[in-house]
Amino acid sequence: QVQLVESGGGLVQAGGSLRLSCAASGRTLSNYVMAWFRQAPGKEREFVAAITRSGGSTLNSDSVKGRFTASTDNAKSTLYLQMSSLKPEDTAVYYCAAGKYYSGVRYKYDYWGQGTQVTVSS
Repeated sequence: QVQLVESGGGLVQAGGSLRLSCAASGRTLSNYVMAWFRQAPGKEREFVAAITRSGGSTLNSDSVKGRFTASTDNAKSTLYLQMSSLKPEDTAVYYCAAGKYYSGVRYKYDYWGQGTQVTVSS
């Protein structure tokens, strides 16, 4: 079992930056592939970024490529999402997830945090 708690969300102007954190407990982060998803009102939860157990490889959705970067600090059991050049369409609840498979598919992930709200104003 692993418990995930996101933090760092908030209100930011378009073009600004924000860093989300996801603290993991229960099992070491290096046992899992970690990912970020997001869900906007009225929309399906969508993949944002994933990172391998070693942190050596990342996968990003086309909508955030070049703007968002996932990283991990395994010593701190923390996953991060650095977001820059934010757009109003990035407004959503952001969730971190942990699973066994390096994938952009939602059902591949077994553990989820409660989410943190990110709002980007125009």
